[in-house]
Amino acid sequence: MSSLLEAKGLYGGYGGVDILQGTNLRVETDEIVVIVGPNGAGKSTAMKAVFGLLKVREGNVLYRGETITNAKPEQMVRRGIAYVPQEKNVFPSLTVRENLEMGAYLMKGDLSKRLDKVYTLFPKLAERRRQQAGLMSGGERQMVAMGRALMIDPQLLMLDEPTAGLSPLLIDETFERIREINAQGIGVLMVEQNAKQALSIASRGYVLATGSNRHEDTGPNLLANPEVAEMFLGG
Repeated sequence: MSSLLEAKGLYGGYGGVDILQGTNLRVETDEIVVIVGPNGAGKSTAMKAVFGLLKVREGNVLYRGETITNAKPEQMVRRGIAYVPQEKNVFPSLTVRENLEMGAYLMKGDLSKRLDKVYTLFPKLAERRRQQAGLMSGGERQMVAMGRALMIDPQLLMLDEPTAGLSPLLIDETFERIREINAQGIGVLMVEQNAKQALSIASRGYVLATGSNRHEDTGPNLLANPEVAEMFLGG
């Protein structure tokens, strides 16, 4: 049976310089997979390459066994892949509800059931549905961004640094929401700077350095690996 997502031997980067040096990734349907590593390791670049935001020069990306290498982001969305970037991930002048509806721009018909699912997961968004997203806190905007991605009923949710800039309390809450999303049968691929907390909820994790895979294992095993802890998790 094919994996939900599989990236094999990815090379690509910016301005003719390869940031990715043969990167490999895999996500199964029921997994939370976390990518960690030092700054400049190619973590976010790998996510962009998978989602079609960065041209893959060499290698393949497979989704449910079908090649999607260098497909356009709109085609990814139609296939059920949602991506939440780290920055500029909401429309600040639009209300919460309008932001959520923008996430389903490719969908046809009544959106009420999709909205209800998001409001159930993020009750605060239901309370603030008429508020402009630009007036919300960083944590609330992250909820809007994740909620908008869920409006397509994705099979794979890709998150780039979902807890960046958040308080410890909001970091805990964000990770709990990610676990709840995964429990609904949605595969999650996440780049995260809070590596220890992310690996604690991860089915599997990848440690990248200079665009290459250094370690792959279960979340608990990576946390217990002395080399990983010393070199990549702050000891």
